Amino acid sequence: MAAANELRRRTMVKYNGDMCMVEEVVVRTPPNNRAYVQMELRSLTSGKAFPLRTNVNEAFEVLENRSKTLEFSYENQGEFVFMDPNTFDTYELQKSVVESALDFITAGQKYEVLFVEDRAVRIDLPASVEMTVTEAHDAVGGNTSGNVRKIVKLETGLEVEVPLFIKNGDVIKVSTEDKKYQGRA
Repeated sequence: MAAANELRRRTMVKYNGDMCMVEEVVVRTPPNNRAYVQMELRSLTSGKAFPLRTNVNEAFEVLENRSKTLEFSYENQGEFVFMDPNTFDTYELQKSVVESALDFITAGQKYEVLFVEDRAVRIDLPASVEMTVTEAHDAVGGNTSGNVRKIVKLETGLEVEVPLFIKNGDVIKVSTEDKKYQGRA
């Protein structure tokens, strides 16, 4: 248990029976009034963020958490199998855990998986990932003036707008935040 004013960003706590991550914590001490803590929590089950205002000494149950670097192996009927490259232990993650990162998960890539109380709850993606182009139409003659772009399909099925010179088989960098082309890999 920890008091509200002892909590820090990225701490995992239990609030109303739900696992939550502390996104922001600010201790406010207004003049002529009692101090309070203004927090923003994010539910790890629903992914929704919500504000919370509480007393400075209100106790929260702090949950044990850790991140592991795991390599994606394969998908089998809605379960995604990851392997620890150091110990060769395998972890089967449900689609609900992987869903937010589904467009960027490719075999052989390594990902940071967040475990809370030995249960996988989320995949933390890097800022950009390298992916292979599987479908790219050729540029049409006369379409070369200006900043002309085309849509290509990547190995996960994600469609990205890229410059005309990108072809099938090219490896490109894609931003995981806004799903935009960042350059060749």
